[in-house]
Amino acid sequence: MAKQHWKGSVLLAPVPAALVSCGSIEEPNVLTIAWTGILSTHPPMTYISVRPSRHSYPILMKQREFIINLTTSSMCRETDFCGVRSGKDTDKFAMCGLTAAPAQTVSAPMIAECPVNLECKVTETKELGSHTMFIAEITGVNAEEKYIDSKGKLNLQQCGLMAYAHGEYFALGRKLGDFGWSVRKKKKNKKNSKDMKKVNYINPIKKQ
Repeated sequence: MAKQHWKGSVLLAPVPAALVSCGSIEEPNVLTIAWTGILSTHPPMTYISVRPSRHSYPILMKQREFIINLTTSSMCRETDFCGVRSGKDTDKFAMCGLTAAPAQTVSAPMIAECPVNLECKVTETKELGSHTMFIAEITGVNAEEKYIDSKGKLNLQQCGLMAYAHGEYFALGRKLGDFGWSVRKKKKNKKNSKDMKKVNYINPIKKQ
């Protein structure tokens, strides 16, 4: 297949369209972040990359805490708004009808309307050019109870999460598989196996 070669750029997709909250319950602030991900499992580590020019930047540098709030397709307008308006002159929580709720391990407020909230404490910052990376440990997770089944499993596929790809928002689509399905052995159908044995017994193959 023919391909064009371009110079290096940030063309990695899809990525989350997350709302990152900081500040306090009394003075909450939120910004939209697409550049975030997981760095480590043990301990659970994540990061966000923020431009120094953003209103949230000095708040994050001083507070050293934030919450990554996962967004849903129904929150697309609010998520976009929080990414193009500055908290310097706009109360984005009020404008978007978002509810600031207290977290368990950090002073930053979580967004109640988001199905999952990751509480994070900054352990290190790295200046990488246009953005500064805030490396943080995930110190707590809050999940909406209606998405947790009787076995305690969080069913993220029911949340209607949203993704971002090169300037556009997308609703996550149908499930294609789960981790390890490509090498997992198929379970034998015991009923069919018994039926086959029964048929072979009643109708044995005769030698010609």
